[in-house]
Amino acid sequence: MVESEQDGDLTWQRLVAEAQASLGDAGVPDPDISARLIGQRATGAEPGEWVEMLRQAPHERQLANFDAMVGRRSSGEPLQYVLGQWGFRHLDLFIDNRVLIPRPETEVVAGLAVAEAEVARNAADGERATTVVDLGTGSGAIGLSVAFECPGVDVWLTDVSSDALTVARANLAGLGTRGARVQLAEGSWFEALPGELRGRLSVVVSNPPYVGAGDEIDPQIKWEPEGALFAEPADQHLVHLVETAAGWLSDEGSLVLEMAPDQTATIQRVADELFVESSVHNDLAGRARAVVARRPRRS
Repeated sequence: MVESEQDGDLTWQRLVAEAQASLGDAGVPDPDISARLIGQRATGAEPGEWVEMLRQAPHERQLANFDAMVGRRSSGEPLQYVLGQWGFRHLDLFIDNRVLIPRPETEVVAGLAVAEAEVARNAADGERATTVVDLGTGSGAIGLSVAFECPGVDVWLTDVSSDALTVARANLAGLGTRGARVQLAEGSWFEALPGELRGRLSVVVSNPPYVGAGDEIDPQIKWEPEGALFAEPADQHLVHLVETAAGWLSDEGSLVLEMAPDQTATIQRVADELFVESSVHNDLAGRARAVVARRPRRS
């Protein structure tokens, strides 16, 4: 916790410096980044306003909020949860521990879904609906990115967790008019969808649980919802989605799945049995991260 005594020298610059030292002592990585972002969140200052804000004295409510967030971060709580919001592609998402933290690798997966949706929309040329489904949507990051970046596309967000859908609904509200064609549904995978969508979906995308119970994980993951992370066996949901998606997609439809690097070869083999073509895509760190399968095989 940072010093908070009121005196004439108490400015945001001093508070942030004290917070940085406190976070560093607590073993928080990159304490300077955490201290700065917490300060900006507490004050509501935009990055361009921050230098000027550093010279100012805090208001009592700002100080209390700042101290509380520094305390949470010192305990190891992820910065994204502490701030309560995080940027994802073109969106600023509300998040908390009811949903996974949006990660850079998932931004790549969202980009693949956007690209597939664009291809489907252009092929349809306004003659039929382009429908994208984000299964296990969590915060809505992937599906809402598609809705934001592909106007005119119908998007469904599904999740088995009502708590996750509450977060996704809050993020949908932040999309304004670009969210007009988005619908939410609660249920397990395709069971959440109305039957009339079977065989008509343009794109199915998902970041399902794919971490095995015995896998080595980042300690910060303990703060995230277990149901959205772990599967046993680890590829259980990935295989299920590949096997089930073919019956829900249109003849030219595509499936986009995020997974661990060591799972891509297996999932691509499964996909090749059910789809005409498939490909593996790397994340920003150069690791195999997603499989895209196109055009379900019809018997």
